[in-house]
Amino acid sequence: MSTGAPARTRPTNWKDLAPASLPGPTFAAQSALPALPVPPLADTIAQLKQSLRPIAWDEREYAEALLKVDAFFNGPGQELQRRLEERKASSAHWLEEWWDNGAYLTYRDSVVVNVSYYYGFKEHPNHLPQTAVHRAASLVRAVMLLRKQFKLGQFQPETTKEGPICMDSYRWMFDCCRVPGQPADWSVSYAKQGDRGDSGHVVVFRRGRMWKLEPWRNGELLGLEELQEQIQHIYANTEQEYLAVGLLTASNRDVWTKDYDTLAADPHNESILRTIHSAAFVLCLDLEAADDLVSHSRQLWHGAVPPSPDAKLGLRNRWMDKPLQFVVFDNAGAGFVGEHSIMDGTPTVTLCDRALDLIASPDFETSSSSPATIKPALPTPLDWNISPAAEQAIQDAANAAYALATSQAMNVVRTPYGKRAIKAFGVSPDSWAQHIIQLAYARLLRRRGEKRAGGTYESASTRRFFKGRTEVIRVVSTETDAWVRAMDDSTTSVREKGELFARAVAVHVQNARTAGQGRGVDRHLFGLRKLLREGEPIPEMFEDPVIKRASHWVLSTSAIFSKHFGPYGWGEVVPDGFGVAYMTGFDGEYYFLQYTVTSRTEMPNAEFCAEIKKAAQDLYELHAALRGDQQRAKL
Repeated sequence: MSTGAPARTRPTNWKDLAPASLPGPTFAAQSALPALPVPPLADTIAQLKQSLRPIAWDEREYAEALLKVDAFFNGPGQELQRRLEERKASSAHWLEEWWDNGAYLTYRDSVVVNVSYYYGFKEHPNHLPQTAVHRAASLVRAVMLLRKQFKLGQFQPETTKEGPICMDSYRWMFDCCRVPGQPADWSVSYAKQGDRGDSGHVVVFRRGRMWKLEPWRNGELLGLEELQEQIQHIYANTEQEYLAVGLLTASNRDVWTKDYDTLAADPHNESILRTIHSAAFVLCLDLEAADDLVSHSRQLWHGAVPPSPDAKLGLRNRWMDKPLQFVVFDNAGAGFVGEHSIMDGTPTVTLCDRALDLIASPDFETSSSSPATIKPALPTPLDWNISPAAEQAIQDAANAAYALATSQAMNVVRTPYGKRAIKAFGVSPDSWAQHIIQLAYARLLRRRGEKRAGGTYESASTRRFFKGRTEVIRVVSTETDAWVRAMDDSTTSVREKGELFARAVAVHVQNARTAGQGRGVDRHLFGLRKLLREGEPIPEMFEDPVIKRASHWVLSTSAIFSKHFGPYGWGEVVPDGFGVAYMTGFDGEYYFLQYTVTSRTEMPNAEFCAEIKKAAQDLYELHAALRGDQQRAKL
């Protein structure tokens, strides 16, 4: 537990300071979860070699890379592997600290676009009032009910068909916040050991102004009517624009660290910072109305963008360091923005899914069981003391945020078919979706006369392990490349194309399984390199152009699913790449695959999306033709 203002020096044990819930089902399986393995070096080297072949531009380049890989395996790799196995034996998690720092907390660019992610919610259930105030109140009540379940240890743990998965990151979901620092950020938790979840506040944003909303009365959560009154008070008393202090959180992390210290030098401002950090979550009440998939996505991803930075950016209503931000537009549209450093997307999908299930349920608890004899306190405005230096910092942050948001392109593709058709063809929907991306990207490169510039990152969850997070599925394979070439080769028969596709899918499925078992290439190599000591030379393997290219993620891909979501996405991870967020689970009334493609504006985003659309159709037609051949063969 943390009390008072966050220290400006990162505590060495900061990751241990967020408490677990009370004893109960939530964390019951934690002690039985296995530790993240250290794969045998020979296995990782074999996988690495396989993954490099389709990335190399010619045989000479590939042969040179293999020589360096072999030299590493027969030389320094053995000692580094010994050190890594020793680290695993002497620590609870050999990767956690390195990954927190290396992937997120030492990253200095803005978290907006570069790190944070979003989910857009479908419409408020038809049987409920279609107003922004009702939707906001519903979200506050539902999320607070789930937070109470978590605190009591009654939040049902996530599982897969293979068993329980790690719930550790939930410790950093509520009552906490990322804080900027140098050379690394960290998170601070205000959760209390033994807390029963019957108190806690929400910070609400409107027109750049912040409010403290207390949704509890005598240990009972306010009912929907009372919560609507609270939120309506905020709407009614925020009719003008306020200096957008929240924009500072969208800045480069070193800039934000400096501006944070300027703000916190004033005791009144430091108190506001503490109120924000300790809030259960943030509610953002945006003026802008999202009326289509792309505008809905962009307003969540980086906030609404006016014609100039002198106007009011949507990011004025955000605190980008909070793990949970729920956004409600004036037209009752809604969504979620997540801070990525302390947890990945799967826990927040579960939280949002369960909250939206609660709201849609006919027996959603809409009233408090506490007698309403005592009127709840009205929300309290959190108005800052702004110095001329801070005011200039806000304008600088607005200029930087505007430049960042306007540098980004986004398009959404929906296919005319979904998982039902794919399963009818006997194919994994995820592999199908990934091979559409591979075919589309290869065609884009061919049409533009460009060589492959990097690899494809697909995220695999490793939460079957204690404190597991993710591993990379290296999608690009020799088998996938062979199928991609065949698709546009008129001399290759339908049957041969089908056989090549089946081999490519089999390899992808196996690689996905291996990554999910914690036996992928990338986290292992990351760990080995971290164990180089001062003065030791960097092995040539790590500097090889093919090996570097293989982990230059020009395609950063991942899939989640909730029946309640429409938009979903994040930004590209390299300047010459694309972010490709996709969902394969839509069925019934919603029957499609959905791809959200992000990139810098100088990239051919619209062309790539057109290729995805064509590739999706071509893959469907290939399998329809294969099925027709099979049926004719039976006659």
